[in-house]
Amino acid sequence: MKGFTHSGTFHADDVFSTALLRLIYPDFEVTRGYSVPDGFDGIVYDIGMGEFDHHQAGVRKRPDGRSYAAFGLLWEKYGPQLVGEKEAKEFGEHFVAALDDADNGGTPCMLSVAVSWFNPEWDSADSPDERFAQAVDFAEGILRRYLSQMRAQERAEVIVRKALEESDDHVVVLPKFVPWQSVLVDTDKTYCVFPDGRGGWAGQGVPVAPQSFKTKVPFPEEWAGADIETLHKIDPNLNFCHKARFYLSASDAETAARMCRLSEEMYRRGKKKDGECT
Repeated sequence: MKGFTHSGTFHADDVFSTALLRLIYPDFEVTRGYSVPDGFDGIVYDIGMGEFDHHQAGVRKRPDGRSYAAFGLLWEKYGPQLVGEKEAKEFGEHFVAALDDADNGGTPCMLSVAVSWFNPEWDSADSPDERFAQAVDFAEGILRRYLSQMRAQERAEVIVRKALEESDDHVVVLPKFVPWQSVLVDTDKTYCVFPDGRGGWAGQGVPVAPQSFKTKVPFPEEWAGADIETLHKIDPNLNFCHKARFYLSASDAETAARMCRLSEEMYRRGKKKDGECT
């Protein structure tokens, strides 16, 4: 498979576009130039006013008003082949769109700036094409790490969903730590218990939304940031409760789960009391 993109100064748009096409087509070879050769038989992007260019009038926009660039147009077509429709849409919204926007003169993006640093300095004798190849390697590494993370997430979801099926209350207990929030956030579960990397077991509140630090049921205020003597009066195996009330640690899984259930009970009792007062 062959590709053609513009020569001269390169940007994150044409660099990430090339990296994406190399992932799709392992034998992909790109040529850079100022005009598309007549009869070129390959994928043309970020030049030529075609399907994968964005310099012509009437370029498509996303629902939030940000215009597509070449990377976004290519990701829309090829991304689902790599990660599936749902994941491709999320990556497109949270990663690709930012690079597109920066390339179109919108909000600056530090990743775009970092890619621009690969261009030869004004007084450098380095080949722009060799620097471009280095930038593509950098971008491909980022995309490969993303794909690795997505596949790891899929493996994690199998473990979390099994633990979810085995839970008969608002607490899910995992046999090992795996990323769990994306599965539990849309359930009625309020806490997740898992082995703590620092020793013992952790209990963590399920957030109200992805990436949010606000939990559905915060741990009791009287536990928050309390010293070890105070915590041991509550339970001899309770060792820590974060002052932000979203995380605690205990000596064993049973204690962590029990503290989460006690917290749930105290929260519901308090909500019921508030309702009776009103």
